[in-house]
Amino acid sequence: MTGLVFSAFSIVTALGAGQKATLAALHEGRSGLAPCRFDTLPIAAHAGEIGGLEKWPLTGTLARFDCRNNRLAALALEQDGFPDILEAAKIRHGPARIGVFLGTSTSGILETEVAYRHSHPETGALPDSFNYAGTHNTYALGAFVREYLGLSGPSFVVSTACAATSKAFASAARMISAGVCDAALVGGVDTLCGTTLFGFHALGVIADGPCRPFDARRNGISIGEGAGFVLLERRRREHGADAIELLGTGESSDAYHMSSPHPEGAGARAAMAAALASAGLRPEGIDYVNLHGTATVTGDAAEDRAVSGIFGHTLPCSSSKGFTGHTLGASGVVGAIFGALAIQNGFIPGSPHTGEVDPGFASHYQSVGREARVRRVLCNTFGFGGVNCSLVLGRKA
Repeated sequence: MTGLVFSAFSIVTALGAGQKATLAALHEGRSGLAPCRFDTLPIAAHAGEIGGLEKWPLTGTLARFDCRNNRLAALALEQDGFPDILEAAKIRHGPARIGVFLGTSTSGILETEVAYRHSHPETGALPDSFNYAGTHNTYALGAFVREYLGLSGPSFVVSTACAATSKAFASAARMISAGVCDAALVGGVDTLCGTTLFGFHALGVIADGPCRPFDARRNGISIGEGAGFVLLERRRREHGADAIELLGTGESSDAYHMSSPHPEGAGARAAMAAALASAGLRPEGIDYVNLHGTATVTGDAAEDRAVSGIFGHTLPCSSSKGFTGHTLGASGVVGAIFGALAIQNGFIPGSPHTGEVDPGFASHYQSVGREARVRRVLCNTFGFGGVNCSLVLGRKA
């Protein structure tokens, strides 16, 4: 594929708001996971909660979109000089030629949970103030972002579990290639809610402490909140030789099981191979793999087999979940931005809470961050139902 440049990107996770706070935590090996204090949920778990969102309500003409998920989206869109760079892009392309392609897992379902708590005791009617279309509906995120930024190009929101925002990147690349738009805002947001916390708890895959990806004693995930956005454009002279590009995308669906991956990582391997082919690269052209690495027993084992099967035993790889928790539908863009930061700063992140790497694993897992020459990164996201997506980022030269 023809590389598309990251003209701007912004991120907010439990590590903090913006690239600077994120990079500082990666260098320090500092996790954002803490005992879950979200709402009144009686679950003993760690989570990557973002504090203070209750202090930033959406008001005025945006009040109909007010929910935790859209508040986090607004916070992320104000980071890292993103507004100014986007305004310049609107002048270049026009608002109708910038597409909006986003991902989320549960959108603003928290608002529905709260509404049900306050339903009429006799009729079951939800409060008049509840706005499903602007908060819970999957497209609520897309509608809000378009209005918040004044964009009017093609737009959709993908909800394919944990692979959602990676697939949004692939969709955006196709839309630009087809001439449907000239640039694309790609990203995603996911926030804490009872549905995900209770749901994963019911599946028995919530860790009893902070998650430990690829650890010999890993026992489940920690859920985190996250939001990230990337402005994708065709290369211009102003971008310079060091600009980060989306070099390739790869998608697959193994449909092995509703919630477990193929034990040999067949779908994961197919997605990675497709991404390499799309980028025109061989495995040795990759310097680092940002793993999906959720810290589940079966998921990590399957990904280890897939990664080592393609890249062998010496390529550095790690998962960002120990820093942020599993940000679900936002994990694709969070991983991509971690990959972009690794390239820009010559630094391979470690893996907080991972002590002893599973001795049965064959990939070269990095528990401790270190400086390194990083020119190309492969980022993995694998979701429920066997939905797999891999991205290749980097510099061509």
